[in-house]
Amino acid sequence: MIITDSLITSFLQTRSDTEEICAPLQTEDYVVQPIVDVSPPKWHMGHTTWFFEEFILSKYLENYKRFHPEYAYVFNSYYESIGKRVIRTNRGNLSRPTVREVYEYRDYITSQMQSFLEENQDFKIRELVEIGIHHEKQHQELLLTDIKFILGTNPLLPKYNDTFTENPICDQNLGYNTINEGVYEIGYAGNEFCYDNELGRHKVFLEEYAISNELITNREYIEFINDKGYENSLLWHSEAWDWIHNSAIKTPLYWHIIEGQYYQYTLQGLKMINPIAPVTHISYYEAFAFAQWKGERLPTEFEWEVAQPFFNWGKRWEWTESAYLPYPNYKKASGALGEYNGKFMVNQKVLRGGSVATPQNHIRPTYRNFFHPHLRWQFTGLRLVKEL
Repeated sequence: MIITDSLITSFLQTRSDTEEICAPLQTEDYVVQPIVDVSPPKWHMGHTTWFFEEFILSKYLENYKRFHPEYAYVFNSYYESIGKRVIRTNRGNLSRPTVREVYEYRDYITSQMQSFLEENQDFKIRELVEIGIHHEKQHQELLLTDIKFILGTNPLLPKYNDTFTENPICDQNLGYNTINEGVYEIGYAGNEFCYDNELGRHKVFLEEYAISNELITNREYIEFINDKGYENSLLWHSEAWDWIHNSAIKTPLYWHIIEGQYYQYTLQGLKMINPIAPVTHISYYEAFAFAQWKGERLPTEFEWEVAQPFFNWGKRWEWTESAYLPYPNYKKASGALGEYNGKFMVNQKVLRGGSVATPQNHIRPTYRNFFHPHLRWQFTGLRLVKEL
């Protein structure tokens, strides 16, 4: 397969998009790490750059000279087979390299990659570049959600910008689509890019079920809160019950109650809750408890994938009832890239659908996102299933 100009264009556009996301930030914003799950924007920018340097330039460009001999240590994330790294909790302690130096690093690698790709037409290189592009797109979403956490936990509640719209309106004609009992194929079957965890296309048998055609809204979730849903132990897993008490959880993340009214921190600043927007920033624990309260349940990832042609999706990452496990005949990539997905297939729940922060050309109906059940800093929501 020949590397075409379109791939170079996609690479350059992806690099530019990342920097555009960071454009509204002040220098001080680039270094903050409030919790372990949130990485500083500066680190994201360096890590996505290191990925191209480590997996492509250092291995395939003859006589390549690294930009800095210690950046592999600073910007490696979790690739144990590549070498030592700064532990995740310490990323916010890195005052150096400076923001300026990270931008210089990005410029250097982008230029080196562009020159390299103009001369190289190897199939393996194209495959690695595509992975690198989609890896950076993943980090673009993480950048937005991490920036929101950094700013949203600042007592000043500063706005990110005036243009990022994160609360689309839900269709008020809520209904349920019935999916017939049967055997269905699951997994990616196309010829474009996908991650290895989407492969191993296989058949599953599903009982008849009905799935909602819209996400749960803020209005519905407020009804759950007002009905003392966070105080009813019968709705929660035991582990979740401990979590909401130990962490004093009473509402979704970023919600504020001011003079009896619900407000939400958004990237445009503090706003009054829109009742017909989909609820967001909830954990799997909260999604499960809400479903219990409604007398319904979350879909499995297989039920979600089979039904997705019949409803709109992409507003929120949607929690499913499925554990994150390999598909039949799943095969990890060889070498360090085998650490990309497979090593995380334990103690996590699958989410489907994409969100307002996901790059649109990165979303697929077979995309399997995954997080630990208590996490909620991503744009996460839910839809429900009725048993028939």
